[in-house]
Amino acid sequence: MTDTTRRAVMLGAGGAGMAAVLTACSGYGEPAADSASATAAPASSAPAGSGAEAVGAAALTKTADIPEGGGKVFKDQKVVVTQPAAGQFKAFTSVCPHQGCDVATVSGGTINCPCHGSKFKIADGSVANGPAKKPLAEKAIKVEGDSITLA
Repeated sequence: MTDTTRRAVMLGAGGAGMAAVLTACSGYGEPAADSASATAAPASSAPAGSGAEAVGAAALTKTADIPEGGGKVFKDQKVVVTQPAAGQFKAFTSVCPHQGCDVATVSGGTINCPCHGSKFKIADGSVANGPAKKPLAEKAIKVEGDSITLA
């Protein structure tokens, strides 16, 4: 009779312990309600002109860094900026629509993908040489003075 009582107590304690562990793990990887609201509040309550908006509008590059008739790939931003004619700047996604590789270079009037040889025209992102069938998607940029930013 003593063994049955001891077993029942051990199973009960083990079950309670397991329930506590499972409850503690149920929110793993999710932000706590307090930390989520604390993170969101400062971003939305930043006063105008405080410089908070300048972080999102940091210059991507200078106009002088984009050669006329060429361009430059910005891997981290997944964008390529070109200058097809003097003072005319264009931007396109740097992800090739053929199979998702990143384009690598801009030369000879084309944006070049190293994976399968696709080439895109620097003026409009259209396909100059396949196997890609679709053009590079255009990205919005803003040119102010000598700075180029993503819009």
